[in-house]
Amino acid sequence: MARWATLASLLTVVVVMLGAWTRLVHAGLGCPDWPGCYGFLSVPQDAARIAIAEARFPDSPVDVSKGWPEMIHRYAAGSLGLVVFGLAAFGVRHRRSGVPFRLPLFIAGFVVLQAAFGMWTVTLKLWPQVVALHLLGGFTTLTLLTLLALRLRAKPTSPPVGKYPPLVRLRPWLYGGLALVIMQIALGAWTAANYAAVACTDLPTCQGHWWPEMDFRHGFDITQAVGPNYLGGQLAADGRVAIHVSHRLGALVVLVYLGGLLAALWRHGGPAGIRGAVALAGAALAIQILLGLANVIFSIPLGIAVAHNAMGAGLLLTLVHLVWRTHGYRLGAGFHIHKTTIKREAAV
Repeated sequence: MARWATLASLLTVVVVMLGAWTRLVHAGLGCPDWPGCYGFLSVPQDAARIAIAEARFPDSPVDVSKGWPEMIHRYAAGSLGLVVFGLAAFGVRHRRSGVPFRLPLFIAGFVVLQAAFGMWTVTLKLWPQVVALHLLGGFTTLTLLTLLALRLRAKPTSPPVGKYPPLVRLRPWLYGGLALVIMQIALGAWTAANYAAVACTDLPTCQGHWWPEMDFRHGFDITQAVGPNYLGGQLAADGRVAIHVSHRLGALVVLVYLGGLLAALWRHGGPAGIRGAVALAGAALAIQILLGLANVIFSIPLGIAVAHNAMGAGLLLTLVHLVWRTHGYRLGAGFHIHKTTIKREAAV
């Protein structure tokens, strides 16, 4: 089950990257229906099927180059759903053996909700609110599956010698850093949903100004009506600039906060596993910042933009892993073994 949970986590990363690819090549409406494509299980390509498809959807001419990214994303998401349902079924079947089943069941239910958001993304014509929530849902699914894999892979270990009060004191700040990264991911999702990534094409200024003309009320209006079609975005320029600048400022806050926190965690030392997790989070933070800068400098090239989405997930997971590794430490009590570990040792 641990191997399958790890496989599901990796597959979720692929699904997130495919979703970014689909959005970046403007293929979000490559198929005007859901879950098929023009009523077919794959993208219609021969003349007969294209004629049938365009008769069914006269307002949406077939574009094979846009249909395939959308369907590949759906195939991958569907495969992930099958793996998640398998995990839930296995957990329920073997629950009397101590196998976790509540978390797999919750993930399965969440995947159903995520599929609904995928459907609404198409049927509501890329309405930004739904697109942003769908993106956040992908990151949430990844986090939950990673937590499941970490829980299943936990092994009985002896408590390390020594106590780590600095680690315990810094842990609330680590939760704060995790919250900041989640908020920054949400800003990134809103930026992508409103096609605001290209609103500023220079660094460190935006459109040649340190504080350009911006309309935050317009840019962050979550009450905007549905449709008719949000492909390419409908916001005015000053609204998109407000979103883009907010995302930049958020990145700066995350860099300063997390950079300082990770430096403090590294300076206070601790077990080798903790220091390794800190180094991994620091590397993910540095790479993510560099990818964000490269996006602006090179005008959102496809490969870098997809990598920026993937590394956003990577940064989130490194922080989740770091929180997981520090969770067992108590002030003045050394390492507290997870209750599942205690059960295993008691059984032995």
